[in-house]
Amino acid sequence: MNIESLKQVALTYARAAGAAVIALYMAGETDPKVLAYAFIAGFVGPAAKYLDKSAKEFGRGSKQAQDAI
Repeated sequence: MNIESLKQVALTYARAAGAAVIALYMAGETDPKVLAYAFIAGFVGPAAKYLDKSAKEFGRGSKQAQDAI
């Protein structure tokens, strides 16, 4: 993976994790430990996308992943 691909992965992670934290906070959850767990749980979506061989952007079947091998 090149630097641009890594930036895209990081942005995807940040969007997913941020959305999880904001949704919980807006629902009234203010415990920092719970919000931290939500931030970590936001990684699940991008990680699943990476493991998906049919994901064209940066999944295991993408051109970037094939170039890295």
